[in-house]
Amino acid sequence: MTSPGSGPVVEASPPSGPLGDAPPGLAGIRSAARAVTDPAVWDFIEGGSGAETTLAANRAALDGVALLPRVLTGRTGSDLSGRLLGTDAAMPVAVAPMAYQCLLHPEGELAVARAARAAGVPFVLSTLSSRPIEAVVATEADVWFQLYWLREQALADELVARAEDSGCRALMVTVDVPAMGRRWRDVRNGFSLPSHVRAANLGPGLDDRAHRSTPGVSAVADHTRSLFGVPTLRDLERLRRRTSLPLVVKGVLDARDARRAAECGADAVVVSNHGGRQFDGAPPSIAQLPSVAEAVAGLCAVLLDSGIRTGTDVLRALALGASGVLVGRPVLWGLAAHGEKGVAEVLSVLRDELREGLLLTGCADLAAAADLRVRRWAVDA
Repeated sequence: MTSPGSGPVVEASPPSGPLGDAPPGLAGIRSAARAVTDPAVWDFIEGGSGAETTLAANRAALDGVALLPRVLTGRTGSDLSGRLLGTDAAMPVAVAPMAYQCLLHPEGELAVARAARAAGVPFVLSTLSSRPIEAVVATEADVWFQLYWLREQALADELVARAEDSGCRALMVTVDVPAMGRRWRDVRNGFSLPSHVRAANLGPGLDDRAHRSTPGVSAVADHTRSLFGVPTLRDLERLRRRTSLPLVVKGVLDARDARRAAECGADAVVVSNHGGRQFDGAPPSIAQLPSVAEAVAGLCAVLLDSGIRTGTDVLRALALGASGVLVGRPVLWGLAAHGEKGVAEVLSVLRDELREGLLLTGCADLAAAADLRVRRWAVDA
């Protein structure tokens, strides 16, 4: 394998619009968000588990995937539209489930859902949302509900029923968080939720532990240890019988687990290491994507998350077997920087970069992107 040298840095003019004089692309949005976010909250959303090895590896692995452009195709237009879980999407992107978005902006999940609706992409609402399911669905966004595996089966069943009754389009069960990974930034900060941010979908008192500030303790991790359980294959089979919604299994890295989920009736799996926030030592999600895609071919769809930052990253995922991606932290940057307008800017940047990427690689549509050939480059340490 060869290793490329560092390419030239090309300066571009700052964009006009809601982010003012920020640098172009998502890096500028991130800078704007960091400037207005409490440092402990910033660590909560940006940090990973352990030594943050997997967190860093996600980005390095994506940067190590090169795509071979096609030329002489005569293709001048790029169609980004497609379908995710049977519904139309303006591009192969969904907003990932992320907890407690009111930490970043008073409107929290409501602002993000409205921006996702305007962009024509699904919004995945976390179990630990700071806005209730019904209020978010009322934005008329294409809402999928994400379920953490809970010790109390009755509470889980209640959440699934609320998701179904309110009009959620899909159910995404996260299977890689039997407890929250040790995130040293939160431990160092003694991080706890402020009083105005609640787990809106849980009953009164069920999030009290997340608000107890103790030096050297992550209150949110303590809360999840008391709330979450360890899912089994039998649990997944029960959930499949329980709901008629499309079922997505998130947090799969081993192709054997992906195959088992598909055989249980999952409509999609998400290849994910939880953005480097769970087991520090797990491989980058993009590295596992091809084997998972091969294992479930013809059985279910495959999505990818963990480290997506550019439209080129979306193309990389499509070329390696995904039908779409989930975008996480950049959405929170936009929310922190400028609320709904900031989230809209993030999704707009991704859309424009993806459209340009399709054009420059000679792809007329998403199906053509799936046929791009891939070369892997060694990434300098």
